[in-house]
Amino acid sequence: MNRQQGCLTGLFKLLMLDVLFNWLQDTFGFGKGASCTGCGCGFILLIIFVALTCQVIFNTNWFQFGF
Repeated sequence: MNRQQGCLTGLFKLLMLDVLFNWLQDTFGFGKGASCTGCGCGFILLIIFVALTCQVIFNTNWFQFGF
C-alpha cells in the first residue's frame, strides 16, 4: 500500500523546519562568529534546509537507492 503524508503532516514538518532553521540561523548563521565563518555556516544551513524543504513538499526520499 502506498501511503502518502497528509496535508497537516506536511505543514507540521514545514513548521518544525522553520523553527529549527530560525534557531540555527540565530545561533550559527549569517553574521555570527569570527570573520567569514558566519557567512559560510549560514550558506551551508540555507542549502541544507532548501533540500529538506523540497523533500517535504515533493515527498521524495533521496536516501533510498534503487531501480
